[in-house]
Amino acid sequence: MPVGALVVVTGPPGAGKSVVGRALADRFDRSVLVAGDEFFGFLARGRIDPWLPESHAQNEIVTRAAALATGEYVRGGYMTVYDGVIGPWLLETFALATGLQSLEYVILQPSVERCVDNVRTRTGHAFSDEGATRKMHDEFANATIDRRHVVIEPPDGVDAVVDLVLSGVAEGRFRYDVRSPGVPRGDPAS
Repeated sequence: MPVGALVVVTGPPGAGKSVVGRALADRFDRSVLVAGDEFFGFLARGRIDPWLPESHAQNEIVTRAAALATGEYVRGGYMTVYDGVIGPWLLETFALATGLQSLEYVILQPSVERCVDNVRTRTGHAFSDEGATRKMHDEFANATIDRRHVVIEPPDGVDAVVDLVLSGVAEGRFRYDVRSPGVPRGDPAS
């Protein structure tokens, strides 16, 4: 993988984004792990839970802010891993705001029950809403995106998932070419 590349590791809550993102960043000598959830923490007042329908404008602002920072790390020559909820519905917004020509976009999609169990049993994480987990899982499962970006039922063990991501990156499976708004994408949606 070239120096100064970006891998977005996304999916619903409990999919393993943070654990996989950390392990992926640890595989490189010069890397950055951008924890996308932290950008929601910058909202001091007037924050709307990001899974609620009325949060759309807020989510776009936070997504662009996170993408701008992420793009700077990539341009600085760091292997950059973004761990956070960037659903296909926000991918173009995020990608354009990075200022990059391409990125690697990986959706981890375990079963809804696995995600709910992971959210319920994890420690050191403030998010524990089962209803929101199920809602976001459904949104990812039903989103329009080229299925090559989706890792359904990732294997057990973080190293196995990281190996799968790295091999998919090497093969070009997860590549997302950033285009100007309005330019048709060549990717088939399914």
